[in-house]
Amino acid sequence: MVHPYVVRGVASTRQMIAEPSPGEDWTAFVAEVAGEVVGWVSAYRAGRTSEAGFGDVSLLHVHPAHRGSGIGTALLGAAIDHLTPLGVRRLRGWALPDALPFARRHGFAPSRELRFSALELRSVPPPPAAPPHVRLLPLTDLDPYALYLADRAAAADEPGDVPINNISYESFRYEVWDNLGLDREASVAVVAGGAVVALSLVKRDGDRMWSDYTATVPEHRGRGLARLAKTVALHRAAAGGVRVAYTSNDAANAPMLAINAGLGYRPIASQWSCLWSG
Repeated sequence: MVHPYVVRGVASTRQMIAEPSPGEDWTAFVAEVAGEVVGWVSAYRAGRTSEAGFGDVSLLHVHPAHRGSGIGTALLGAAIDHLTPLGVRRLRGWALPDALPFARRHGFAPSRELRFSALELRSVPPPPAAPPHVRLLPLTDLDPYALYLADRAAAADEPGDVPINNISYESFRYEVWDNLGLDREASVAVVAGGAVVALSLVKRDGDRMWSDYTATVPEHRGRGLARLAKTVALHRAAAGGVRVAYTSNDAANAPMLAINAGLGYRPIASQWSCLWSG
């Protein structure tokens, strides 16, 4: 397994392949040797940013026994050939540290570090006290559009290679609300004044979970709401049988890294975003 710390169940993976996100022109290519899949890459036009002509080459990997034979180069070429006619002129890929030489050879420049971490849920500290006039709701008690508004507002200044400022409700429904891995009972929305002001989303596969997104809308930051939401979500997931949680954060996202460290997450891996201009 190339990325054992990335949690995505079989049903969610099938959904991603059979029913890709609308508007992104998503596709994937596989490489086969003697009838067995030995490599994979996906490619799509980025739909969450206002930057025109930006695309992603994602999950490029080749089985270790078949590396060095040109399969990775062929898969990358197929991905670029798919995106170029769509008007994509700038690409982002992701590389493990030992794959950075491959990225550089193909014109991709390392840009930002993404850190992965893990947490055994038996060690989660108790949740902090909730501020007055705040409610903690599972997503089962929430209007999806209210969560969308909070997701969009919180993501606008998230550290990254491009601004995440073009999230449509349609793509939010696909990526978040209707995702087959979303645990709506464990996920938490913090509601104040009738609006969602913070959230922590849980995607689950068996006894493992992915902390998909934890954030607070800008005008409510500094009150500990993200930590509150995430701690409660982790406890709810543990009560539902989850054993271990994984997450990732941009290395420049100091507030979220601090929250995770306080909860007991331990670093386990890293990747680098790498940018290419055609």
